[in-house]
Amino acid sequence: MFKIKKILVPSDFSKGFLYTLNYAVEIAKAMAAELHIIHVIEPIIFSSDVVLTNYGLDELPNELEIYAKKDMEKIAKTLTEKEVTFTTAVLHGRADEEILDYARKQHIDMICMPTHGHGNIENFLFGSTAEKVLRKASCPVLSVRVKDNMD
Repeated sequence: MFKIKKILVPSDFSKGFLYTLNYAVEIAKAMAAELHIIHVIEPIIFSSDVVLTNYGLDELPNELEIYAKKDMEKIAKTLTEKEVTFTTAVLHGRADEEILDYARKQHIDMICMPTHGHGNIENFLFGSTAEKVLRKASCPVLSVRVKDNMD
């Protein structure tokens, strides 16, 4: 029998993520596993006619990181109350690539993620992050079905 020691839960701070986190917490408690909660800030692509100095968009990635860390602190408080061992990280890059890279480097035993989070046109054109992780992960992936009316 295999042992799950580390569970990765990628966060987009959606209700779907919080729903999935509940599954991961219960599994972590049952298996005495450590949770790894990560949030990936993806590259921002600006239209060629946007002037950065007029809108301050060059500071946007830094501001997104500040907000992500604040949201991670809220999650950490919840996990502390649930008496679960955990670690958090805010990363930068393509979400699927960062999730897979983190899982490999940290020797993650299972990834738990919602079927979808905050969707956008990219999901329609290129496929969802969850789908890419499911196809490429070297460990089991628990895909938690999220009701469409959740977000």
